Amino acid sequence: MKKTTLLLCALTLWGCKPEENTSDAYGNFEAREILVSSESAGKILRLDVEEGQSLKAGEIVGVIDTTALHLRKLQLLASIRTVQGKTQDVQPQINVLEEQRRNLLRERDRLKALVQEHAATQKQLDDMEGQLLVVERQIASARAQNRNLNTGILGETDPLRVQIEQIEDQIARCYIVNPVDGTVLLQLAEAHEVTAPGKPLYKIADLDQMTLRVYVGGDQLPNVKVGEAVTVLVDADEKSNRTLTGTVSWVSPKAEFTPRIVQTKEQRVNLVYAVKVLVKNDGTLKIGMPGEVRW
Repeated sequence: MKKTTLLLCALTLWGCKPEENTSDAYGNFEAREILVSSESAGKILRLDVEEGQSLKAGEIVGVIDTTALHLRKLQLLASIRTVQGKTQDVQPQINVLEEQRRNLLRERDRLKALVQEHAATQKQLDDMEGQLLVVERQIASARAQNRNLNTGILGETDPLRVQIEQIEDQIARCYIVNPVDGTVLLQLAEAHEVTAPGKPLYKIADLDQMTLRVYVGGDQLPNVKVGEAVTVLVDADEKSNRTLTGTVSWVSPKAEFTPRIVQTKEQRVNLVYAVKVLVKNDGTLKIGMPGEVRW
């Protein structure tokens, strides 16, 4: 009877033994966070972001006051018009010379006919050819003078146009453009505040796909391969876990000392390797949430 009682006690204690945790690695979920900062200085006229809001890449979410830049652009445009007003037009003079040339051409043709009929001398025809050549040279000189003079004047507008391009670039930077698809994690500025280049406005991250960063010991490393599908466990309640599917995306090429966040089943290693596992977010995964991996 005594032996039977001891056997029953042993079986009872064995049945009450806690189930061994079979997970191979532990870590926390993280996401690629982007801190969106201002690219210009001025008063924030509009900033349409709120924590938890979903934004699309390329979406304009705010604008910084551009009044001073716009006035500067108008000033440069007025300067260009002033410079252009200094140009000289010698076309009227050229028109007069062209008319003289046409008259000389008619007179030369008449003299050619008279020379053939011996009613005019060759010298008269030669003199007419000389006059025609002089007028043609005057026309060419007037055109060249007009071109060179106006080129120099209009060249003064080139630096002004470059300044306008710079102003337009600064105006474009006053529009706050969201860089990536994601969810706003933290709002750091409000409309009507004054900002400066490099000042953070909000933080955003793509939460559709999370990264579980875990740490494995050297003895587990041969079982970890990039691209391999793994089982990911997250807490469902105090006693059970939910199962998700993940993919190993990166394995650290070098070892590091065991970080504090590692909760190994056995304290048998001093060095571990970081591993990233991509997990599609079903809407329940949060940054910093703990997770487990089974190879």
